Amino acid sequence: MAPAKKKKKSPNDKVDPDGKTVVATNRRARFDYEIVDTWEAGIQLLGPEVKSLRDGRANLGDAFATVHRGEVWLEKMHISPYEPATRANPTDPQRRRKLLLHRHEIGRMENRVTEKGFTLVPLSVYFRRGRAKVELALARGKHRHDKRESIKRREGDREARRAMRRHTR
Repeated sequence: MAPAKKKKKSPNDKVDPDGKTVVATNRRARFDYEIVDTWEAGIQLLGPEVKSLRDGRANLGDAFATVHRGEVWLEKMHISPYEPATRANPTDPQRRRKLLLHRHEIGRMENRVTEKGFTLVPLSVYFRRGRAKVELALARGKHRHDKRESIKRREGDREARRAMRRHTR
C-alpha cells in the first residue's frame, strides 16, 4: 500500500496556533468598530464555493450579518466563482449565506442586535478541521475621536517596540 500524499501548503495558507487556516480577514472592522463579543459560526456553502475558499478567493470588505426569523444570514461576502465548475457555480457571488449557530446563541445575538448602535460584522473566514467557519462579532461603530485614539495607541506601541529593539542591540 502506497503512503498517502501530503497536501502541499500554498504560500496563501496562514495557519494560526489554534489549527485554523485563515482564508480572509476583515482588517478594517477592528478599526471601524468596537468589538463587544465574538462567536464562531459554520457557513452553509455550495461545493464550488468551498473550493474557491480553499484557493483563498474571498472578500469580507462590505460583509455584515443579519438575524431574520430565528436564522442568521451573512450578506455581501464575495466568493469568486470556481472556474473548473462552470454549471455548479452560483449565479451571484455575493448571495446570502446561512450561518450555522445554536439556537441560544442566535437568541442572544438577536437581543443584542436590537439594541441601538449594534451590528454583526464578520472578522475572518477560516477552515477548522476541514469545515468553513466565520468569526462573527457584535460590534458598535466608533466615532472619529475613537479612531484617532486607536491610531495614537498603535503608533505608541510601534515606537515602544522600536526603542526596545534599539536598546537590545
